[in-house]
Amino acid sequence: MSTKTLLAGIVLAFLTGLAPATVAIAEDEAQITFDGLVPVENARVAMAYINPEADFSVFRRVAILDPFVSFRSNWKRNQNRSRTRNLRASDVERIKTDVSALFRDVFIERLETAGFEIVTETGEDVLVLRPAIIDLDITAPDLRRGGRSRTYTATGGAATLYIELFDSVSGDILGRAADRQAARRGGGMMTWSNRVSNRAEARRMFGRWADKLVEFLNDHYVEKGQK
Repeated sequence: MSTKTLLAGIVLAFLTGLAPATVAIAEDEAQITFDGLVPVENARVAMAYINPEADFSVFRRVAILDPFVSFRSNWKRNQNRSRTRNLRASDVERIKTDVSALFRDVFIERLETAGFEIVTETGEDVLVLRPAIIDLDITAPDLRRGGRSRTYTATGGAATLYIELFDSVSGDILGRAADRQAARRGGGMMTWSNRVSNRAEARRMFGRWADKLVEFLNDHYVEKGQK
């Protein structure tokens, strides 16, 4: 992967879940980003910025770009310190592909349930989502190989989601946000980690982010009676 591609992915590196919040047009221009976005007050994510003049009420269709996925620094090396694992480069790429596909599935499911049509085209009513999942840390990846080794953990891992929102016609950036979440296991109980449990925890994590985006669009920018 080229440095340019990697940097593009990292710049993609912090968003999601714009939740019910009010836009605060900062009096201090130092809070305005280089591309004219302002902080969102009371956002239920770690960081959120938005174009104060954006009219989200026009968007009823959504295009979701394939998420960029990257692991936390030295994740593969740390995993292979265990004698029970031999994580290969092919395993890392497969996990990235699986995570990217699952993210799309969950966001499509939640947005369609909320009444948004998912498309692969541009249009005056099309909002583009450009997501990235970075600093991904899967505590016990399932390598899908033979053997009886089992790993018990109290957490499935964590990830940071970064997302940018664009007008599909003008290409103008409308919003940017970032949030980090850890997989939740009830009561901190030790459980066997496998691809079924890992996938279920990732689905719940992505679902929380998707719900925050839907809440933001519905509570603040979708015109009443438009649904």
